[in-house]
Amino acid sequence: MKHEWRKVEKDWYLPKRPTLLTLPKLNFITLAGTGDPNQPQFSEQIGALYPVAYDLRMALKRGDLGTPYEYTVYPLEGVWTTDDGSRGAELNKSALRYKIMLRQPDRLTAADFQASLARVQAKKQNPWLTALKWETYEEGQVLQTIHQGPFDDEPATFAQLQQVLADQKLKVIPTMGDYWHREIYLTDTRRTVPEKAKTVLRYRVAPQ
Repeated sequence: MKHEWRKVEKDWYLPKRPTLLTLPKLNFITLAGTGDPNQPQFSEQIGALYPVAYDLRMALKRGDLGTPYEYTVYPLEGVWTTDDGSRGAELNKSALRYKIMLRQPDRLTAADFQASLARVQAKKQNPWLTALKWETYEEGQVLQTIHQGPFDDEPATFAQLQQVLADQKLKVIPTMGDYWHREIYLTDTRRTVPEKAKTVLRYRVAPQ
């Protein structure tokens, strides 16, 4: 049976309201970058992630890596911070620092990733392929909700999460190093008008 994250892991990816949950250790293909995501470089970086993710998906589906396994490729994610401390309405997009990623099934390994990367590099030209990394990370307790609308309107949704943090006596702690929050992109920005875009906004949290 095909593993579909929208059905099997609905609580992780499709929260209907601000939700607290605890996440286990997960695998990711990642790529770190800086600057305004509206610039062409960001699209090139995303374009380096997907060929490897689809190559691994097909290898699992064919049974090249053991028992055949079919799944839907996970949505694009990113963890974000700024080098100048700007946030919200004062956000300086040129100071953004991020790591974009695609989650990978638990049955895959770093060695599988390296083999896939070599296959993709033999067929495709993308300068960012050499920057891809395999990372395993346990985020632990998180608070998240869905934001619908343009990215520039996210501060209002983050304000809702901040109220929950205050009510639950929780604080935000950095994720995947020193990044401030995570976003999961449920819609393709290239094909979805900004007003209909859906993005999971997530904080990693701990007791105050």
